[in-house]
Amino acid sequence: MNVTVIGGTGHVGTYLVPRLVELGHTVSCISRNNRKPYAAHAAWKGVKMVALDREAAEADGSFGSSILAEKPDVVIDMICFTARSGQILVKALAGQVQQLLVCGTIWVHGASVSVPTRETEALNPFGEYGVNKLELTRYLLDESRRTGFPVSVIHPGHIVGPGWYPINPLGNWNPLVFSRLARGEEIAYPTLGMETVHHVHADDIAQLFLLAMERWSVARGEDFNCVSEAAVTLRGFAEVAAGWFGRKARLVFRAPDEVWTKGLTEDDVKSTWDHMSRSPNSSIQKAKSLLGYAPRYSSLEAVYESVQWLLSQKMIEV
Repeated sequence: MNVTVIGGTGHVGTYLVPRLVELGHTVSCISRNNRKPYAAHAAWKGVKMVALDREAAEADGSFGSSILAEKPDVVIDMICFTARSGQILVKALAGQVQQLLVCGTIWVHGASVSVPTRETEALNPFGEYGVNKLELTRYLLDESRRTGFPVSVIHPGHIVGPGWYPINPLGNWNPLVFSRLARGEEIAYPTLGMETVHHVHADDIAQLFLLAMERWSVARGEDFNCVSEAAVTLRGFAEVAAGWFGRKARLVFRAPDEVWTKGLTEDDVKSTWDHMSRSPNSSIQKAKSLLGYAPRYSSLEAVYESVQWLLSQKMIEV
């Protein structure tokens, strides 16, 4: 089939595009600046790269026709963030493609009531990103149920893998936290550290997108959480991560602001509270039972790969 991937050189596309090529699909990759994927792969030599500024193309009305110009059977959209963008795409693709797959986020759940959180739970997101993604998801699934438009939405957790910073045991992206664990220094929390984060390796997300393509008749009109088998608590995460460096974690709880925020930027602090306040812990039972999803990586295994990359880039000071 002809598959067009919008935003295909990002975290997930780095793994998804080569998988598509290896399966024999003809792939075109839409990106704004034709940046290189996070990991090299020979399969990229057979991919058609198309430079397109989505925001500008949506504004001048050319985005839909630009996607159709690739003559896709399937469109995978990794960078659709608003219902308006979804509407533009659906209008252009209706009756023209076999399937549209869109990347959502587990942040559509907001703060959980029961865990692990299923797709059918009440959704109460907060923050612009989660709210916009929920509006997008609801629009797409409603369009599918009303008109039969062949769309599915995949909701990843915290994406990790070599090439980018993982969410760390303090709930932000600053590699300083791993450096402190590596050196046996204290990590302070403003809480008891029992909040959770739920990672997923980018290759496991690619797996679920491919399964949704393969089992399109089951996936149509549905959304699926895409995370590892289990979330991890922040303090447990810290204890395991310290062990990667042959250390025992030195953790302080209920620390005052001037203690736990030391060395962190304002964005780091905001990110910590963003992740703590949501404490995602998502169920993948639906994806497992309907699509056969079987994540290869646990949360900690996925983060470990990212940490090894950080070490190779000297971004963690041991």
